[in-house]
Amino acid sequence: MSAAGNARPLELAEFPVRDLRFGGTLQYAGGALEVAEAELVELASRDPRILEAGLDIVRPGERVRVTGIRDVVEPRVKVGGDAQVFPGITSPVVPVGRGRTHRLSGMTLLTTAAYEGTIRTGTTAQRSAILDMWGPGADLSGFSRVPSLVLNLRLPPDLIEAEAHQVIQAAEYRVAQRLAETTATAEPAAVEMFGVAHGDAQLPKTVVIVGCITESEHLPSGLGYYGLPVRESLATVVHPNEMMDGAVTGNTLKTIAYYPTTWDWQNQPLAMRLAREHGRRVDFVGVVLQRIRFEAFREKEVAAHNASQVARALGAEAALITWLGSGNAFLEVMLTVRACEEKGIRTVLVTYEYGGQEGTDSPLLFYDTRADAVVSTGSRDRILELPPADRVAGAYRELQVLNYPGAPVVSALDTITLDATDAIIGGTDLWGGRDWTCRAH
Repeated sequence: MSAAGNARPLELAEFPVRDLRFGGTLQYAGGALEVAEAELVELASRDPRILEAGLDIVRPGERVRVTGIRDVVEPRVKVGGDAQVFPGITSPVVPVGRGRTHRLSGMTLLTTAAYEGTIRTGTTAQRSAILDMWGPGADLSGFSRVPSLVLNLRLPPDLIEAEAHQVIQAAEYRVAQRLAETTATAEPAAVEMFGVAHGDAQLPKTVVIVGCITESEHLPSGLGYYGLPVRESLATVVHPNEMMDGAVTGNTLKTIAYYPTTWDWQNQPLAMRLAREHGRRVDFVGVVLQRIRFEAFREKEVAAHNASQVARALGAEAALITWLGSGNAFLEVMLTVRACEEKGIRTVLVTYEYGGQEGTDSPLLFYDTRADAVVSTGSRDRILELPPADRVAGAYRELQVLNYPGAPVVSALDTITLDATDAIIGGTDLWGGRDWTCRAH
């Protein structure tokens, strides 16, 4: 891969977690991760803006509902060398994506936070997510299939959004890295190599283009690169290995289902699959992060032209184009399909659908005839009734399901009716990471 000029490949060593429990020490052995609660709570609480911190454990099949979810992280740590995961946030800005990284697979760190924000309504208001570990809600999210350590935080209610995001992100990344450090002397179950050079010039040069919504300066950006918020940027090229090491991060205050979590960026499915096929079926030349949701149509055309130009500069012959977000941001995505096709870059669009509750509405907001290869990752528009829970973990014991001032508040233990999958973390398959079966009618 040539995107970031990495001279050395990345070794990703896997340490599966089959048993997650609290104990007196923090250690990993034989697939069991023992968590020392006091040590991790102290680590998470080092920022004085965190008023309170605590831990919980949830497991698949438990009738437990997790509330106030802000992010999901897979614990990882780099071993050897000067670089460390989450550069620019919890470690210095040293290039990542090479060397050796340990990952605790088969578990997640779920971060929740009691925080209301200073913006109470509208598209810029913060929104947290929920997760059921059983039942119909669990069927929609892969995060319900593995045990999770739940990090619960409480922040001052008057903390501005950008600060709250920084506080949450730094705390969860410190904990995630410390968890992964328990593998320092353990033997991995497997080691994968990413970014190995090859000499087959006949393989099709392929790129992934990800359209990313970004936010204005007074809000946390929907996209960060080495800790730097990406806002008014045009297309940026990153090496897929950098994403595996936490160089690309998201927004901890906008956890509706069509915003990716840190876990999603660490395991971006299109980039991961192409990285595994690099040198065998494709020549994977990199990932292009494209800022979308410009206000004027001319700006959207410029963004599409720029992304296609960057793809062509990389020598791409084919592009997988996908996005994060909702609404008119999809215009840039479809315009990018058109721009790439006009430059001779064959495209496949990977996107979720709308479609309405009956599945009879228009599935996409905007079309172009050049988008003749489209992969659907499912619909977000469906009514879902979540049954009562036996236990609640996370930040909130009561929920305001509808996002507007004065909306009804219900007990988190009660039956909850949703008019879309947005409120469930991982409830919308953004990038085709789930195993879906399609049936023709």
